[in-house]
Amino acid sequence: MASSSSSSTSTMASSSSSARSAWTFDQNKRFEQALAVYDKDTPDRWQVIAGVVGDGKTAEEVKLHYEWLVEDVKMIQADLIELPKYRFAGNTDEK
Repeated sequence: MASSSSSSTSTMASSSSSARSAWTFDQNKRFEQALAVYDKDTPDRWQVIAGVVGDGKTAEEVKLHYEWLVEDVKMIQADLIELPKYRFAGNTDEK
C-alpha cells in the first residue's frame, strides 16, 4: 500500500512541476493583474481568472498556481530563498 501511495505522489509531483513550468511570462502577468482585480470574494474567482489568463488554463491550474505563489512568498519572507541579484541597464556595480 505504501508503494502505491509513493508512486502516485511521485506522479503527481512530476505532473505538477511540468504544469508549473508551463506558464509563460505573459500568462503570469495576466494572472497577477487578475489577482489584483478579482479578490477572494469574487464568485467563481478561479474560473474568472482562468478566463483572463487564457491560453486554455483551467480554474484548477490557476488555483494551483496561486497556491504555489503563496508558498513561494512564505519561503521568501522566511529567508529560505535568496532573492536574485538583477542587473539593470543603468547599474554599473559589479558586486
